[in-house]
Amino acid sequence: MKVNTSYDQDLRAIGQALEIRGITVFEIKNQPGRYIVRGTPDKPSSLIASMRRWARGRESDASGTINYSPQEIEEIERQGKKKRIKSGRLPDFYNLSNTLRTLGAYLKSKDAQLLELHKRPLTVTLLYQNNSGHPHMEDRTIASFFNVFIEMHGRRSRLKG
Repeated sequence: MKVNTSYDQDLRAIGQALEIRGITVFEIKNQPGRYIVRGTPDKPSSLIASMRRWARGRESDASGTINYSPQEIEEIERQGKKKRIKSGRLPDFYNLSNTLRTLGAYLKSKDAQLLELHKRPLTVTLLYQNNSGHPHMEDRTIASFFNVFIEMHGRRSRLKG
């Protein structure tokens, strides 16, 4: 079984795209050559948030299903890289793109193949296969991945420094 070793980057890019769309509750299915995301934008918390989303042209983007090809993910990653701040500060773990990046790093550390990911407000369910092909399911709080996030940030900081 070939395992995608860039789940952290792929999921971060998908998280960046979902942040723009205002989607925080969703499911991701990993299929050959693409990720399929099902979710709908959250209700804007204020008139200002609604106007911002409309100004970005995302208000009508409530179809529910989004496909991401490797090329689209690469483009999202390129655009996101331009916006990232180069600093030694610890990023916000609860920012969707950082949370998904952490989940991707977790899967990578287990040498696992992502099958599905279900993100809810406080919990996440991961369905994956190990390298023997056996399926596993984990239903955990998002906060339970915070130590993975800290370890991942520490490794990146040591590599840069």
